[in-house]
Amino acid sequence: MSRALILHSGGLDSTVCLLLARKHGREVISVGLNYGQLQQVELDYASAQCARFGIERRVLEVKWNRPPIEIPKDRSVEEMRSGIAPTFLPGRNAVFLALACAEAAGAHAQEVWLGVNAVDYSGYPDCRETFLSAFRAMWEQAVPNGPKIVAPLVTMTKPEIAALAAELGLKHGETWSCYSPDLSGPTPQPCGHCDACLLHNHAWVDAPNAGKPQPAIPPL
Repeated sequence: MSRALILHSGGLDSTVCLLLARKHGREVISVGLNYGQLQQVELDYASAQCARFGIERRVLEVKWNRPPIEIPKDRSVEEMRSGIAPTFLPGRNAVFLALACAEAAGAHAQEVWLGVNAVDYSGYPDCRETFLSAFRAMWEQAVPNGPKIVAPLVTMTKPEIAALAAELGLKHGETWSCYSPDLSGPTPQPCGHCDACLLHNHAWVDAPNAGKPQPAIPPL
């Protein structure tokens, strides 16, 4: 059986990747990054998902001097599509993907999966196919015969991803996407106003009209 290491944050896209890889015959390992993010709740969601589905979970520790991030509120999906997102963290996906590929060597994994997608949320340069192509070319030079990088959702819309999530047994609210959670109560609550919350809701509301999702799955 092919082993796949999944970059898994507990959000919709990465959790769909986790379950999709398992459905398609991979032996999966969930890998998260603890980089001092404000929304630590995402790590708890990812761990709970792994416990629910009986999947091995690993968390890598990494810190760097990150610039402050502005959390925009109540933007439309059209606004999110225009320009670089205020929540873009320079270098994050490149760092995460390099660490995941390095971890894959120790885990004897043949693939590294990540849930980037750019159709509805193109304000992230490191979620685009051009970034993935460049990273693959670099990694082939850095690590001959290294793990294959798989991004099955990159050309899918958010509603298509939510529709696929439903097929895989996930429901609205079972993944975490909020950038600015309310932590004042006994359990964290999404703010309902940040880009991540609004796009998450857009995905699930429009999922019934998304048609049959078609992720790009490489052969075993």
